[in-house]
Amino acid sequence: MRVLLLGANGYLGRFVADRLLADPAVQLTALGRGDDADVRFDLATGSPGALTRFLDAVHPGVVINCAGATRGGARELTRHNTVAVATVCEALRRSGCGARLVQLGCAAEYGPSQPGSSTAEDAVPRPGGPYGVSKLAATELVLGSGLDAVVLRVFSPVGPGTPAGSPLGRLAEAMRRAMQSGDGELKLSGLGVQRDFVDVRDVARAVHAASLSAAQGAVNIGTGRAVRLRDAAAVLARVAGYGGALHELDAPSGYVPGSAAAAARNGGVGSVLSSVGPQRGEMSPDHLGTPYPYPDGCGSWQQADVRTARDRLGWRPRINLEESLADIWMEAACRI
Repeated sequence: MRVLLLGANGYLGRFVADRLLADPAVQLTALGRGDDADVRFDLATGSPGALTRFLDAVHPGVVINCAGATRGGARELTRHNTVAVATVCEALRRSGCGARLVQLGCAAEYGPSQPGSSTAEDAVPRPGGPYGVSKLAATELVLGSGLDAVVLRVFSPVGPGTPAGSPLGRLAEAMRRAMQSGDGELKLSGLGVQRDFVDVRDVARAVHAASLSAAQGAVNIGTGRAVRLRDAAAVLARVAGYGGALHELDAPSGYVPGSAAAAARNGGVGSVLSSVGPQRGEMSPDHLGTPYPYPDGCGSWQQADVRTARDRLGWRPRINLEESLADIWMEAACRI
């Protein structure tokens, strides 16, 4: 099977590439803007005609699109997340290759959810920011294209390679700085936000499964469990060996702060995986205590309904949150 991978050098794309290269039946070609791509092409500025000519030459059976932007203004996000996908869809319609398209969407397309609920694929999307809007527009383009296509709506990916600017990446960096300076107290805010964290390697497995399946439409990729950032912080502290206190600046009423080590001992991963209930949605894992909104525009709660992935892709997550956090910490610790 010949696969054309778009965005192979991105956070998700690198793991998707590794997964595909491990399959001896796959012949992989990477297309992207970087010098290390097999073919250099900018989806945001390149023409559909040029991409069509390349598709006809390579003749892939599957095109996987992991390309896109997560940061920037509305214009930049639209160019990289929506216009680029329009180019891919138009090129595939013009091409004679008949390739299947696997598009990576995101949970930000849904926007805020009712606390305690699980979001299924038929939920009415109400994105809470320009990133979610740009990704939702891309999904609508793919699903309305008439192509053989599936959109994987990935919830909150974590694990090795987690961007340092993401909430968990910032938290790991704050903990690294505290340990390096011998600070026995870490001041945090906004840890009440709850997200469905799914390991990036499990996401890669889902992409591989989707490329081999006949599934169409939107498919959620998550764990089906919302986790409070407060609990994730306790587990991260345990795997890091940080014994200081986590002082939450905006803790909910009745919450008693304690040491990170004690929180991990008392709760551990079991409580992390079963924690429910909404809290406020800002985070600033540093010593400044300044508000830092969770960047996806999804409010205080998000949890995936993952039955479609199980039924149509035969996929289930395998890697637990503790392992994902341990890998995040290992990378942060290397900067000490």
